[in-house]
Amino acid sequence: MRHHLARIALVALALVAMAQPALPALAADRPDFRITRFLGEQRLPHLTQVEGTTLGGLSGLDRDPLTGTWYFISDDRWRYQPARFYTGKLDINRRTGEFRGVTIKGVHTLKRSDGSPYPAYAQPDSADPESIRWDPLTRRLIWSSEGDRPDPQNTAIPLSQQFIRWANKEGEHVRALHLPGNLLLTNENRGPRRNFGIEGLTLTKHRIAAIVEGPRFEDGTPPTTDGGAPARITVWNRNGRVRAQYAYPIEKLPAAPIPPTGATDSGVSELLAIDDNRYLALERSWIEGVNYRVRLYEIDLRGATNILHRDSLMTRMFYQPVRKHLILDINQPEPTQNLESLAWGPRLKTGECTLVIGSDDNFSPQESTHFLLYAAKGCPVHKENQK
Repeated sequence: MRHHLARIALVALALVAMAQPALPALAADRPDFRITRFLGEQRLPHLTQVEGTTLGGLSGLDRDPLTGTWYFISDDRWRYQPARFYTGKLDINRRTGEFRGVTIKGVHTLKRSDGSPYPAYAQPDSADPESIRWDPLTRRLIWSSEGDRPDPQNTAIPLSQQFIRWANKEGEHVRALHLPGNLLLTNENRGPRRNFGIEGLTLTKHRIAAIVEGPRFEDGTPPTTDGGAPARITVWNRNGRVRAQYAYPIEKLPAAPIPPTGATDSGVSELLAIDDNRYLALERSWIEGVNYRVRLYEIDLRGATNILHRDSLMTRMFYQPVRKHLILDINQPEPTQNLESLAWGPRLKTGECTLVIGSDDNFSPQESTHFLLYAAKGCPVHKENQK
């Protein structure tokens, strides 16, 4: 009788389990993403000239896997030339993983819808390019501008809205992606702060995702040595409809500035999709007297609260941020550069994929245009030319 009752209990438990909604899979249920080895680095000479333009300020890069062409976007705001992107090649030996060089071959000016270049810094409608992606579905480029707005130190700066737009391979405007209202820059203490707008952009087959560098006014203060801050990740479907927003928890400052009243700037500088739910996030801090500190995290959106319709994250209402775990501390063994770019390179004959991390030299002779190459496992599979 006891055995019969036990069988009945097991059947009942199974029926209850079947009736429950399936829980989202944890990141541990998927193939782990991990860095397997460092493959090398390359630097470009300061103020390299390309077709009459000054190369520098590279704040985003991506690769067309079918042609092997790399795209590099500059955040120059007409200090030298108008907003633009470059094309070129990264010479990576697919058999050995040796990183042999970087060649920049061409340049294209980014155009507004009327065909004109974007105005210069401190002029209305200027662009501050921060990320670029090759879209294999449309065979076009999608890029983001952080925009600009006045702040107490720069009261004369006019409002230039941030945006995400598609362009063809010549840089001509194609169309724009609709932004939710809580990402719009304003002349008041609401919305994204100056220099804390859209910084990271990535694509999957089904989604578009972007992240603002730091907290909106309504979401809290920027990171300090005492605590971190939330940034918002926005996700659209491929038709351009906003699906959700999620809170990304930026870490507290890894060190105090020198002097203690010194300036700091900390947030997310790029986002790169592993799949529809998992992303790599490049978290970068600049701390006066300390230099740059950069870490690479894997994050998972599943289980996070949709905060799209929450005007503020400073209320007592509970929300679950995205899960994150550290993949790589890029400051070891030595201090790093201003790393702002993140992209998948070609797959190696070993089965490993490659990950490229690039720096923005800010056109400063004290910094460099620097590319780091890593081999990794657990990456997305891209259809690419095998040559």
